Amino acid sequence: MSEEKSLQARLRTEDFGSAGSRRLIRAGEIPAVVYGKQEPIHIVINAKEFMMKKHQFSESTLISLNVDGTEHKVFVKTYQEDLLKGIVKHVDFYEVTFGVLVKTRVRVELTGTPYGCKAGGVLEQVIHELDIECFPRHLPNSIVADVTNLQINEGIRVSDLVIPAEIKVLSDPNATVATVKGIKDDTPAPEAAPAADAAAATTAAPAAK
Repeated sequence: MSEEKSLQARLRTEDFGSAGSRRLIRAGEIPAVVYGKQEPIHIVINAKEFMMKKHQFSESTLISLNVDGTEHKVFVKTYQEDLLKGIVKHVDFYEVTFGVLVKTRVRVELTGTPYGCKAGGVLEQVIHELDIECFPRHLPNSIVADVTNLQINEGIRVSDLVIPAEIKVLSDPNATVATVKGIKDDTPAPEAAPAADAAAATTAAPAAK
């Protein structure tokens, strides 16, 4: 199961709209919404805490979101980020219900050094995430793909992955997860030896009498 993370939040009961959102951001907070159960819940989270933890969050990371003392089990679905200013302007959470199947994405982690790479090949990861369906308690941090046995021009497909029985993979089973490609030899072929000497031998003028 995915390791659970936590965040603190408070209900947003006033100062809605874009102007209100800008005021929250200037005050070091982030406006957010929790979807998934009945009516959306408008909340505010601490910008510093979210920025410190956001690299830990994926679509399969279960978060314990404490909103004024009430706990919600959520995922981060999307967030709006201003890369130039280095701030997050809005976050959408999705609340899950235990006992109800959820569809989400989980990252694919490659492990091992392919034999083909030791022979001069290059490992290329084609798929970085899988679409899966499972109960929240069975959500993994990642799906591990062992590429140790791959030779040059060999690959591993989704159907080759070792998936826990509790998880249903929704991605195409024939899709390539990773492959080892050979390196093309771009060294130019050596030039043919000049035939000047041979030509001279056949065209030389006869000796004078």
